[in-house]
Amino acid sequence: MTNPKTKSNYTRGSIGGTMLKTGFAMLAGTLAMSGYNIVDTYFVGNLGKIPMAAMGFTMPIIMLVGCFFRGLTIGVMATSAQSLGGGRYSKANTLIFSGLALITIISLIAGICGLFVSEYLIRLMNASAAALPMAKEYMDIWFLGCVTAFVGLTGNDLLISSGYSRTASTLMVAGLVLNTILDPLFIFGWGPVPAMGMKGAALATVIAQACSAAVALTVLHHKGLFILKVPEWRKMEKAWFLIIKYAIPSALGMLMMPLGSFVITWITAKFGDAAVAATAAAARLEMLAFVFPMALGISLMPMVGQNFGARLYGRIRACKRFSFLFAFFFLLGMAAVYFVLADVLVKQFSPDPEVRKIMACCMRIIPWGFWATEIHRYSGFFFTGCGHPRISAYLNGFRMIGLLLPFSFIALYFNNLEGLFWARFAADVLAGFTGIYLASGLTKNLPLEDGKPYDGKHVWQDLLPFLKKNN
Repeated sequence: MTNPKTKSNYTRGSIGGTMLKTGFAMLAGTLAMSGYNIVDTYFVGNLGKIPMAAMGFTMPIIMLVGCFFRGLTIGVMATSAQSLGGGRYSKANTLIFSGLALITIISLIAGICGLFVSEYLIRLMNASAAALPMAKEYMDIWFLGCVTAFVGLTGNDLLISSGYSRTASTLMVAGLVLNTILDPLFIFGWGPVPAMGMKGAALATVIAQACSAAVALTVLHHKGLFILKVPEWRKMEKAWFLIIKYAIPSALGMLMMPLGSFVITWITAKFGDAAVAATAAAARLEMLAFVFPMALGISLMPMVGQNFGARLYGRIRACKRFSFLFAFFFLLGMAAVYFVLADVLVKQFSPDPEVRKIMACCMRIIPWGFWATEIHRYSGFFFTGCGHPRISAYLNGFRMIGLLLPFSFIALYFNNLEGLFWARFAADVLAGFTGIYLASGLTKNLPLEDGKPYDGKHVWQDLLPFLKKNN
């Protein structure tokens, strides 16, 4: 098998420069990922408080299903990145084809099953009689089209892990633009197109994601990464086993997030529809703060995986130092921005005074823990990229089950909605420090690669060539 047309330099060049270059390339794409939810929330919010609350009830279910498939995507991305880093290109091709086939099969089954259980799940979250049918309308269409969302997600991640981050970012932006055009058309109607309300919002998202998935697979094929040839059953079976070995703990760890969100939404619903609407809108708005850290983090797992496959352990240590410092300083700055501009920002999302008041309170408390949230997430990337996905799952479980849920139930016991926001802040900070401790132990104990080790002591000096080149 010939070398795929990959141009990834995750195993060479400066650490900070490579991560920033990828981060800037992915900035528009990461914004587009958050933009889907924000655009839907903006247009649906114009339908009133009840439809906006209905959107809040759909979010935990989408996260629940999405995180399971995200685990499969991580399994494909981590194993193929290690193979590419070690120069095992034929194995990488087999892993990519087998992974995409597995995701397609499982997502079709999940979509059919979802049609029968969506109403039950929405009822479990204490949805009001008015919000329940609207939320179900959205979820039925979303389940029918979820296969395109997850194939597109995997395709984009594979492009990023292979060094084509700018291409992946362009596809994400194009999908958002199409979704933004279709949202008002399908939600409010125009000409021969009838107004479909919540159904229209879901349909717009599915169509945009389907177009993005088709283009992503075409590009992967053109770059020699996705070969349209079914591998031998023995090789596919082996690839599935390896992918699932990573996917199960990754999926279980990430499932803690939507399951926790499910319970948190249930708790929030005890305070009324206004509280659900406000926290749902705030959750979508807070994604903006993570746009660049997420863009930077997108390269982190493939970078760790490729360097682990190439046995360049010193570069992994340098990645940890740079990424943690960046997350800390950048997100502290974003927290200050949210604190100052909270009243201005909430006016863009709801005309309801009660929703605005709750949303502003939320945005003045939770963002101060954003830095810890991202460091906690980065820590999981290091364990997965270095072949320890179970530790990443334990980290997610500790944050959700060991910290956030107990703290949130204490706030509910005292009937204190503001206390619910402080519970999230405390859980994030404690989880962040735990991630720092464990990830530092991991990288400290990695062996030195052959030859002169890259110790990462001067990681910030790696930025100088990048900055000079781009000024």
